[in-house]
This record gives sequence, structure tokens and C-alpha cells, in this order.
Amino acid sequence: MDLNNYYAAEQWQKIQTFAETKASPFLLVDLDRVEFKYQELRHGFPQAHIFYAVKANPSCEIINRLDKLGACFDVASIYELDRVIECGITAERISFGNTIKKATDVAYAYQKGVRLFVTDAQADLEQIAQFAPNSRVFVRVLVESGPTSDWPLSRKFGCDREMAIDLMVQAKKMGLQPYGVSFHVGSQQNDVRVWKTALDAVKHIFDTLQQQHDIQLKLINAGGGFPAQYLAQIDSIQEYARHIQGYLTENFKQEITLFLEPGRSLVGDAGVIVSEVVLIANKSEQDQKRWIYTDVGVFNGLIETLGEMIKYPIYTPKMQNGSPQADVVLAGPTCDSTDIMYEKIGYPLPKDLAMGDRLYWLSTGAYTTSYASVEFNGYPPLKTYYL
Repeated sequence: MDLNNYYAAEQWQKIQTFAETKASPFLLVDLDRVEFKYQELRHGFPQAHIFYAVKANPSCEIINRLDKLGACFDVASIYELDRVIECGITAERISFGNTIKKATDVAYAYQKGVRLFVTDAQADLEQIAQFAPNSRVFVRVLVESGPTSDWPLSRKFGCDREMAIDLMVQAKKMGLQPYGVSFHVGSQQNDVRVWKTALDAVKHIFDTLQQQHDIQLKLINAGGGFPAQYLAQIDSIQEYARHIQGYLTENFKQEITLFLEPGRSLVGDAGVIVSEVVLIANKSEQDQKRWIYTDVGVFNGLIETLGEMIKYPIYTPKMQNGSPQADVVLAGPTCDSTDIMYEKIGYPLPKDLAMGDRLYWLSTGAYTTSYASVEFNGYPPLKTYYL
């Protein structure tokens, strides 16, 4: 693994120097990198309202930095809503972006001033109408993310195009403001063409509502899906923006409001999990493949390695010495057999790796601390430090 593909030498020295003074495991987040990724997205989509998906990393430090840059915020629960409001964000900059919510959640968000809700089901729409009257609602349409998404979001969220149309018609009858359509192409989406398929569906919904029901939608919420830099090579955000802007121009001649809901792409590359090798073992005298057990695992930060779906770059200083490498199995410290990060892919690490050596898991700023368990096997939540 070439560290230069991820960090400039000066930046990495700053990270390593800071890490040397702290006991592992922990996550280290570079807030300047978060700002850089935000500005990069802003440059590619100058017309968009960027709603940070708080679930990716709900830390106040990140929220405060993005607040200063003018970001808006997408929350998935009343707990995230409280966190964002506690950070000084006003309700008009918040979208309740989860289609699955209790009536009491809707009422609570409305009482806090939220007036923007997503829906994908008749029952949910009815409770929005009852407990958040006259709010703006947008409907989430079902989009297949396909095999090109490393963390698919299909099936559980969204409805088909015809139901989306019907829900917007019903929203108007219920005294709500039918505002637009949202979709999500799958997290860590590696094929920008999936956005074209999604926007074709959105165009059908827009046109049908205007022509048959005299409802003019204003919003396209294109969700997240922009990738972080893991092991596999990805296109630049500029390349994604160029294609998606083209799809928008091709499909929509009228003026529209564009929302984006990035999470992973804003904070993923800004994080490094620092861990330590706890044990190195073989399963038999004949077995040459080493098992490397670290003090961080599936349950305290690395849950997205389940199924070996997200493949994090891993660095150890011994890579700088040109040490020969061999495939290993990487596993966490808990007494649960699910706590194995990489076994099938055969992760290459230096042969002279020893117990006590440090492993740096790159691009781990997203969906690590927010997924970490609380006291499984007694392990505390993953600590986080900020540069």
C-alpha cells in the first residue's frame, strides 16, 4: 500500500506524531480534511444545498466545522436532531431524512421547528399530516444500487415510481406541501451512471405530477453515495459532478432545488483508526497463514468490514522498510466469532509484524464511532481525537 495515495508526507507526520502519545485504539479525525472535502463538493455542485448526513459521524466537532462553512444537516432520529440543535444549528437547516419514524418523533421534530420530512409510505404520510401540519414533504423513490455499491441501500427504503406519485397527490389533499423526490444510489457507489437511472425515474414522477395532477415539485434530493478512498481506485468528485450535472441538465429544463446528503465522502478520508497488534497465531503447525488479532474490531469501529464489503487501507511503519509481505487473517479482540474483519481476501501485511506493533486503518472517519458498540465484552466506545 502506497501511503502517498492517501496523505501528503507533512500531514502524515502530524498524524503519526500525535498518535504516538495516545494509547490505542482510537480514531483521529483531521477537521481540515473534512473542510477540504466539503469545499470540493461545493465546487462541483455550486447550486446545491449540502445536507451533511449526521449518521456518518455525529461528533460536535465535525458539526461545528461544517456549520461554519454553511452546511445544512440531515438527521435520522430525534437524538441526532437534539445533537445538531445543541450545536447551535437552527431548524430551518435541518431535514428529517429517515422514512422510519414514530408519530411522537414527528411531533417532537415539528415542535423543535423542523418543517422538512421525507416519506415513502401512506401510514407515515398520515402521521406527518397529523403531527407536522403544512410541512414540506418529499418522497423517497426506490432505486437499485446494483453491485457497484460497496454498501447497498436498496429494498429497505423508498417506494416505486407510481406509489411515489400517489403519495405526493395524497400529501396535497392532506394539507401538506408536496415538495420533491429523493433517492439514494447506495453508499460508496462506484458507478456514476446509477445517478442517471435514478434521475430518469425522478423525471417521470415530476412530469406525471405536473401533467396529470397540476402539482409542480421543486426539489430533487440526490442523496449521498459519493465514495471515500478505500483500497479500490475511485473517480474524483469532479468526475462525479461533471456527469451528474449533465444528467440534471438533460432531464430538467425548469428551475429546481438540488439537495445532496453526503456523509462518507465528507468525513471518511479524514479519519484514521490507530490500533495495536494484540496476538499473532496459527491454527496448526502446518498452517502458514497468520491470524493477526488487533485491539479494534467489528464491534468497536469496523462493522462495515462485515462480509468484507468495505476494504480499508491499512498501514504499518514496517511497510517503509520494504519488508516481505504475506496474506493474513485480521480479527478483532472480542470473544465473538463474527469479529473477523478480513479472511477471504487475504490481507497482505509484513512478515515481520510483531505483537505490540501499530496498525493504522485509513479512511475510517465515517461509520466507525457511530457504529461502535457500548461495552460489548466490556470494551468502551472508540475514543476520538481531533486535529
